[in-house]
Amino acid sequence: MPLVPMTAFLPRAKEEGFAVGQFNMNNLEFTQGIMEAAKEEQSPFIFGASEGAIRYMGLENVVALAKIAAREANVPVALHLDHGSSFDVVMKCIRAGFSSVMFDGSHYPLEENIRLTQEVVKAAHAVGVSVEGELGTIGGVEDDLEVDEADAQLANPKEAIRFWQETQVDAMAIAVGTAHGMYKGEPKINFDTIAEVSRQIDAPIVLHGGSGVPDAAIQRSIELGVGKINVNTESQVTCTQAIRERLQSDPDMIDPRKYLGPGREAIKETVRSKMRLFGSTGKA
Repeated sequence: MPLVPMTAFLPRAKEEGFAVGQFNMNNLEFTQGIMEAAKEEQSPFIFGASEGAIRYMGLENVVALAKIAAREANVPVALHLDHGSSFDVVMKCIRAGFSSVMFDGSHYPLEENIRLTQEVVKAAHAVGVSVEGELGTIGGVEDDLEVDEADAQLANPKEAIRFWQETQVDAMAIAVGTAHGMYKGEPKINFDTIAEVSRQIDAPIVLHGGSGVPDAAIQRSIELGVGKINVNTESQVTCTQAIRERLQSDPDMIDPRKYLGPGREAIKETVRSKMRLFGSTGKA
């Protein structure tokens, strides 16, 4: 199956009350582990590729791996630019073959964020590519992003509704108390904001920082209108733990296939558990 925009499954997710996971592809093992879980669970999914991952893997390699995985999984798959920092970066990814992009203008004043996002939406929609926008500032550390918790800013519901009305993004990321990376304590999610914004816009809400959020909070968020949930750190943690255990058990091991393989299996099981939690299993 070819890569598809997120509009191929996100409207259904919001209507039927499930969420589709975005799982970041950081290398071959992540790509394969995510794909294998989706194939077995018959779940649509989103490959997230950050600018850091693109630099590490190479833009053409990212697109090629995603296309091969989508064909092998034979389920709806979107290749999505995660936290695109500029119009130029977005267009570069679209030209390379991405089926979906995120423009993160959350660090700009509202008016400028709206204006820049409108430009991205116009260009992307003209070629059938879906767009995610963001309002509010999500704290924590992930890849190139580092925002101190003191600087994190929750989204204003009225501004979020206006943002969507004026940009018509296909997915709306709003800061509601989650954070990138793993949590030191339990996150305090603003469910009222999710509910208020979701009632007033057609697009599903995106929950960034899905790693480590309690299952009950995830399920409540989905009930209120979250249709896309990003998971990366949790996959990284389980993968690294599996590799460490394998190397510690055999200090003389030098064949990377013998320790990266267990890492890939750990990613697969993490993704599988999230797909079941999000309710996307069997929705391909």
